[in-house]
Amino acid sequence: MKIALDPTPFHHSHDLLDLPAMVAELGYDHLQLTPHRDFIPFYNHPRADDDLVRRFRKACVAAGVDVASVLPVLRWSAPDEDAREAAVRNWKRVIEITVDLGVNVINTEFSGRPERAEESERAFFRSMEELLPIIEREGLDVRIDPHPDDFVEDGLEAIRIIRGVNSPNIGMVYVACHTFHMGGNMSEIMAAAGDRLRLVHVADSMDHRRSHGLRYITNPPGNPVRVHQHLKIGDGDVDWDEFFGGLGRLGFFERDDTVMVSSVFGEDENAAEVSRYQRTTMQQYVDKYRGTQR
Repeated sequence: MKIALDPTPFHHSHDLLDLPAMVAELGYDHLQLTPHRDFIPFYNHPRADDDLVRRFRKACVAAGVDVASVLPVLRWSAPDEDAREAAVRNWKRVIEITVDLGVNVINTEFSGRPERAEESERAFFRSMEELLPIIEREGLDVRIDPHPDDFVEDGLEAIRIIRGVNSPNIGMVYVACHTFHMGGNMSEIMAAAGDRLRLVHVADSMDHRRSHGLRYITNPPGNPVRVHQHLKIGDGDVDWDEFFGGLGRLGFFERDDTVMVSSVFGEDENAAEVSRYQRTTMQQYVDKYRGTQR
């Protein structure tokens, strides 16, 4: 298993090419390359040319840091056909960049719209028809997160859709702080995912369902919003013994194809301290539950 840092909290304070050295300074050997305005931004075509890709890879080598995964967020499940077609074009360039970086893992989100779930699912499989042959040809492992506000948010339903793609190159991401939007049945989802679960994000969140749904109040009442945080371990309601114990039962920690990412976004002012805390705390939990596979 690789333990990686998501450097998003440092995007505002560090240049792109300085991120690998910063990640190493914080005690990580791996980083997750999340959307960055100078490289692969949210929703739009990548901004990186071949020269920038080479320079970023060189910066990683110099820092002794590997890219564990590339994370694009694109509208490949958009019910709007123009947006979906553009996302497929963008995906093809993302795949080229990933291969040129020497990386074989892409993790992403289902995207689409929950209020147009049936149309979004059709769009997702339409995109897969075009992208899956390229993904398989390049030997990439694409792992998908049922993100809050995607066309599929429930964890078990996400597994069904991933299974329906019918490819060993498509797996699942479990984001701990999305637990309460995925159904709250963490152990059941992990057990059902099995070997398809190959990447996790470690961040805490409050359970928005508590206090009879009044933990968070939005006005006017009934707004179709999804509320969650990316807090450090212990600052929310995620059951971390259940989380790490569930991964231990899957043998997640012993596999060479799995990635665990610290993805705390809620405390940019203390990002360095929080990143070190996350690294230490994740390792303590891993050590506690390593070797508990059933």
